[in-house]
Amino acid sequence: MNQELQKIEEKIKESSLWEKTSKFLNQHVDFSKDISISVKDVLIVITIIFITTLVLRLVLRIITRNLPEDNKGKFNVVYGYFRWLVYLIILLITLNGLGVDVTAIFAASAALMIGIGLALQTLFKDIISGVFILIDQTVHVGDIIEIDGKVGRVEEIKLRTTRAVTRDNRVLIIPNHLYLDNSLYNWTQNGTLTRESVDVGVAYGSDVHLVRKLLIQAASTHPDVLPEPEVIVLFDNFGDSSLDFKVVFTLGDSFAANVPKSDIRFEIDRLFREHNISIPFPQRDIHVIGQTKEIDNR
Repeated sequence: MNQELQKIEEKIKESSLWEKTSKFLNQHVDFSKDISISVKDVLIVITIIFITTLVLRLVLRIITRNLPEDNKGKFNVVYGYFRWLVYLIILLITLNGLGVDVTAIFAASAALMIGIGLALQTLFKDIISGVFILIDQTVHVGDIIEIDGKVGRVEEIKLRTTRAVTRDNRVLIIPNHLYLDNSLYNWTQNGTLTRESVDVGVAYGSDVHLVRKLLIQAASTHPDVLPEPEVIVLFDNFGDSSLDFKVVFTLGDSFAANVPKSDIRFEIDRLFREHNISIPFPQRDIHVIGQTKEIDNR
């Protein structure tokens, strides 16, 4: 009998405790006429924000696991702004799910974001492109790149711009959104060795086999040209005024290719003069068709 009384008393206590807890959790705090939040709502929001934090950290760790330490620091700056934006969106969605009227907040936030987006769309494109560069690792410091007809060696990659030095030692500042709008050529992604070429035309009637021999000699004797892969000559085309050839060779530093290519052109000109092979200039034959008229001198 005593045990049954004890059980009844315990049930009453538990019921009373549950009622007190439930009453506490359901207490509402009114911030305005339309916004009222209970203690339970606050605990739910805190729990969801905590879970969101764990998910964001996991995503950040997955994205940055292969990034160098320097690039991780740059990416964390963008992550900081993105994290607060995600928190804001999750908070509004959670409050809306709990029955809080956040229509006015949604409308104000949407209008604000649209205004900011229109004003800073180029900046956002630059930053997003910078993030893609850091994640994809398509460009590294030291790479030689060509974009929009400009060639430079990459010196620094920032979130908004990439800084490169051109062949004439000028600083080239590239907005990162150009990587999305233009084709990017990375000359050194497969290594520092590149195949270069020099084009030349000779007069019709020239000994093409001698031309091939002289072109190989001019390129292969240059100290900057590598022996492997070997120098080759291509008979490119029968041009309007010349037989067009291309001599192809390998350089160890394509960024300084203009100097050896110029030297090879000088050597080609010298060898051609020694062997009486002429480099023709464009010629046109004009045929005039007219009528002969008799002039009466009377």
